[in-house]
Amino acid sequence: MSNSSSITEFLLLAFAEKRELQLLHFWLFLGVYVAALLGNGLIITAIACDHHLHTPMYFFLLNLSLLDLGSISTTVPKAMANSLWDNRAISLLGCATQLFFFLFLMVGEYFLLTVMAYDRYVAICKPLHYGTLLGSRACVHMAAAAWGTGFLTAVLHTTNTFLMPLCRGNVVDQSFCEVPQILKLSCSDSDYLREVGLIIVSACFDLGCFVFVVVSYVQIFRAVLRIPSEQGRHKAFSMCLPHMAVVSLFISTVMFAYLKPPSVSSPSLNLVVAVLYSVIPPAVNPLIYSLRNREIKDTLRKLIGCVSATRDCQTLSANDSQCMS
Repeated sequence: MSNSSSITEFLLLAFAEKRELQLLHFWLFLGVYVAALLGNGLIITAIACDHHLHTPMYFFLLNLSLLDLGSISTTVPKAMANSLWDNRAISLLGCATQLFFFLFLMVGEYFLLTVMAYDRYVAICKPLHYGTLLGSRACVHMAAAAWGTGFLTAVLHTTNTFLMPLCRGNVVDQSFCEVPQILKLSCSDSDYLREVGLIIVSACFDLGCFVFVVVSYVQIFRAVLRIPSEQGRHKAFSMCLPHMAVVSLFISTVMFAYLKPPSVSSPSLNLVVAVLYSVIPPAVNPLIYSLRNREIKDTLRKLIGCVSATRDCQTLSANDSQCMS
């Protein structure tokens, strides 16, 4: 980062200039953030506590919730603090750290969603081979590959971005540190083109994963249409269609944010696109992937019942002690 040493901080894009709107954005993002923490936290607790949920599908859902918690925590708390305190500044180190963890977790999540599509394909289209193709070791390897891909991608892009000389100011046209917006500050054409080339290569891999997801779900839909039970078809479609919608929203907005020409860029458009791919998926993934699941809901009811029963027992014990005294 020595080439960027002349810049000690960046100024992020504010959601609004008026104080009333800034506070409104704070409360809106606080609500979304609390919902994401609560939803993903409940899923992690349920899967970790119930051994009946220690299966490949729920193992991947556990990893997805961890990635969602991390990704939304890298951007939303800082945006909330900026809106609350009317402060746009972020240090150079803070910007690099935010960019690294955001890329690490978001890329890892996207590759994990690809793995989850494969899991559903094998479960529905090749159920007899499910135990063989998705054994415990294979699941761990696929999850580790998703996390590892995110880590390597984050190291590559973060290092390359902050090694560029930045001499076109310190104003970032985004509410968090994002590669395309930092690239606008570069004054080295060769470094700029190198990072653009890396983005294009990454986009090709992402597009390949998206094609894989689409093909997997097409095969799933074909298998579902052969299910004789209308209730079974409805259940399968209600599970798969929201998954496809989330992946499509995620990849389309990311592609647009990173590959759109500068001529169509504007602060308001940047903010909307960023919210669509960085805030909405971590908040709605728990509802779409897990909280509608009967087994997850049954486990949560049992956990809530156990907590209530324990509290009642403690209250009863305290009352008995008082009576004896």
